[in-house]
Amino acid sequence: MWTYHPDLLARPVPRYTSYPTAAQFGGEVGAADLSARLEGVERDAALSLYVHIPYCHDICWYCGCNTGAANRSQRLAAYVEALEREIALVAGRLKGRGRVRRIAFGGGSPNSLPLVDFVRLLQQLLLCFDAHHAEISVELDPRRLDRQWISTMAAMGVDRVNLGVQTFTPHVQTAIGRIQPLETVARAVDQLGLSGIATGFDLMYGLPGQSIDDLAATLEASVRLRPARIALFGYAHMPQLLPRQRRIDASALPDLPTRFAMAAQGYRTLTAAGYDAIGFDHFAQPRDSIARAAAEGRLRRNFQGFTDDPADILLGLGASAISQFPDLIVQNEKQAGPWRERVEAGEISATRGTLRTVEDQRRGRIIEALLCQGHARIDPAIPLPDLSHFDRLGLIRLSGDQLVLLPEALPYARSIAACFDAYLQPAERRFSHAV
Repeated sequence: MWTYHPDLLARPVPRYTSYPTAAQFGGEVGAADLSARLEGVERDAALSLYVHIPYCHDICWYCGCNTGAANRSQRLAAYVEALEREIALVAGRLKGRGRVRRIAFGGGSPNSLPLVDFVRLLQQLLLCFDAHHAEISVELDPRRLDRQWISTMAAMGVDRVNLGVQTFTPHVQTAIGRIQPLETVARAVDQLGLSGIATGFDLMYGLPGQSIDDLAATLEASVRLRPARIALFGYAHMPQLLPRQRRIDASALPDLPTRFAMAAQGYRTLTAAGYDAIGFDHFAQPRDSIARAAAEGRLRRNFQGFTDDPADILLGLGASAISQFPDLIVQNEKQAGPWRERVEAGEISATRGTLRTVEDQRRGRIIEALLCQGHARIDPAIPLPDLSHFDRLGLIRLSGDQLVLLPEALPYARSIAACFDAYLQPAERRFSHAV
């Protein structure tokens, strides 16, 4: 289906959920910049909110998220109280301006919190922001999901949940520290469906001890459960940055040719099962809103990945959460303790970020268009990089100012987009492989 070009995959590249990426964040950009942007929000501007819950009851060894153990009730209570304060603080700077269209809870696992605290936070958002018509999504750990959680989310107007599945193969689950029976996920999917809440799955390939047959079994089980969306990510092994990954046996990881075959298998299996491919690693049922957005050229990229969210302003709430404006990307204090101290002092908690120059915004639009639409208009103000190698391999077509990714280019989309990244260094090792 696709031709394997190992030289194109040898270079790690960003996932480009933003441009510039977090690698360009610095301490010279922070709270003052975010405060200024909040004060400049127009009355009817579309806003999206991201609420970060940096806790899980069980820490999975593969995880690259900013999360810690939810093993002390006092720690969780203090975080929720501070988060309520931050919601009020940020909303107070807006003074009623802006209309919230999307609310996303992520983590970690938001259902690591007591259910009453999740309800408190959602009520605080609705109290402080103009958000009563917002679409609400929640990332969840299916091992900690029960009927009460599901019925309460339905009553509170939650539209969509995403379940961290990763794999259904028991020996692979053992190798990544996440034991999760298929029956647990199936029960959650059934109950969510009966409550009118759409479901998405996160799956992974390239896991330790995972074979092509193991992935096939997980894909087949997922197709039987028919989630509305499926994200199929390649595991990124970076133990030098993520100490918890040192518990994973690196010698058991599939090699790059096998990872490529797994990615191709996932694409082939899911599209054959009736899912539309959304970019390279996301899939959705044709009637899902993200599939419609892709078909209509409205697909976007933000810190949650591919999205149909049209808002240009994303406000991050909670430790390490990221806010984005057309000319600013800024991240809150990453550690929960110092973050809480700043919030309790009545301070905006942003501590690092980057200002997006006009050139950054132009390059970002090209990168986003290539990843979301598979083609982009090359702004004449941006020098055209050397794409001859991709051209010789039959991966692109360049006609005038239009760059088109051909079908064979799909697994190399991030590598091609990276050619427009003015910050990426040739020997950069902090990112994951494109496949």
